[in-house]
Amino acid sequence: MRLTCKTSLTMSLPILFLVLSLPLLYLISKIIQNKSRLNPPGPVGLPIIGNLHQLDSSNLHTSLWNLSKSYGPLVSFHIGFIPAIVISSASLAKEVFKTQDLIFCSRPSLVGQQKISYNGLEVIFSPYNEYWKEMRKIFMVHLLAPKRVLSFRHIREDEVSNAMKKIRELGVSSKTVNLSKMMMSVTSTIMMRVGFSKRDEQKITEVVHRLTEFQAIVADFYFSDLWAGLPFVGLIDRLSGKMRRLDKSFRYFDALYEELIDEHLNRETPKPPEEGEDFIDILLRLKKDQLFNLTYDHIKGVIMDVLVAGTDTSSATVVWAMTALIKNPEVMKKVQNEVRTVVGEKGRVDEDDLPKLIYMKAVVKEVMRLYPPVPLLVPRETTKDTILNGYKIKQKTIVFINALAIGRDPKSWDSPEEFLPERFLGSDIDFKGNNFELVPFGSGRRICPGMTMGMVAVDLLLSNLLYLFDWGLPNGMKIEDIDYEVLPGMTLHRRNALCLLPHAHF
Repeated sequence: MRLTCKTSLTMSLPILFLVLSLPLLYLISKIIQNKSRLNPPGPVGLPIIGNLHQLDSSNLHTSLWNLSKSYGPLVSFHIGFIPAIVISSASLAKEVFKTQDLIFCSRPSLVGQQKISYNGLEVIFSPYNEYWKEMRKIFMVHLLAPKRVLSFRHIREDEVSNAMKKIRELGVSSKTVNLSKMMMSVTSTIMMRVGFSKRDEQKITEVVHRLTEFQAIVADFYFSDLWAGLPFVGLIDRLSGKMRRLDKSFRYFDALYEELIDEHLNRETPKPPEEGEDFIDILLRLKKDQLFNLTYDHIKGVIMDVLVAGTDTSSATVVWAMTALIKNPEVMKKVQNEVRTVVGEKGRVDEDDLPKLIYMKAVVKEVMRLYPPVPLLVPRETTKDTILNGYKIKQKTIVFINALAIGRDPKSWDSPEEFLPERFLGSDIDFKGNNFELVPFGSGRRICPGMTMGMVAVDLLLSNLLYLFDWGLPNGMKIEDIDYEVLPGMTLHRRNALCLLPHAHF
């Protein structure tokens, strides 16, 4: 068959087009590839819901930890329409907490958190702005300064002593102690006295019950968070019952705050000087002196911070410590020997003894590493676009720092899943914000302001439990029966109460 010039040219045109298109196709592929590289790695989401179907909201820190095992220490995902990332390594935590702290230090405006914080009129959930700076100054200078924390020593020692007496009585009767319930009661009583000069066991029991419920409600995402901007989405929150539960819980605590403030404003007799000022006294004085532009809603927001952050985190830490120790009897024996040797036979541990308890402090650090009280810390939000680890992070991205995953990262820790307090002996690693492989209280501008007060309560409670009692399991129970299941909520609580049998040592 004979080909004409025209036929040959016709056959060559597609080949010529293909050859000329190759550079263009290569350029397009590189643009697409580079664009995908701008975003951190992460699972592919679905329209509308994003990655909600891949997340367990009742155990979010574990879901996000599993994602980091697949995609690396920086993972991007979507919660509905909300862009989010999770950080799971010490090096990236340092970048967020220190190098770019100013960009990563704000808070997202989420329905539950805005409601309980009186639209950000406090410290924990407030966005980063001039108001937050003033409120943090009130906390650090007037409420939680070292001298002020020390002034509450008699309250801590008094309440811990009362708790030990109750445990001794139960031990004499060969009854088990519900440590989960008792530790929550003790820490709540301490904070009620420190904050409000209130010691009403019935009221405290009720508040403790409501707080546990409150935590789960606040930690939840609402439809208005997930799909902000869509019409009628707020109505869905109401029809689902979410807003009704939130409003009911908020009304209870708002009435409690009103009651506490009114009691201080309407005292029939002046408070004796030797009792000292509680937090509400201080805040009302600041309001009266007009040193800060405080309203009663500001004071309610601070009360909320004290109750939410100052009670269940400390109690949870003590309970996880006792959980770890009862499952590791050799460590239990070693730390008890230290406490009893240091304290001698004076009958109780007081705060002067705490700095001498080196091994016990190593135990507490190990507990904080494995069971940080707020495993995802409080979510942050970026204030502007930035680059993190080579990836673009957009403004208003929610940022989770997975303190639990960082504490169990094999790149930072040998045998990360083992309970080994000895790893901290002779080590300078601490949880005060300078060592990014251990960040149970966060770091940078948003580090927990109540860390010092909370840790004194933890050390005092734990040391007395170890000094005064030997601990056993209820009849028929084995060590392996003690589980690690957790309740949903911001704070890492055991799902099943820790119940142990105390035997008085002295």
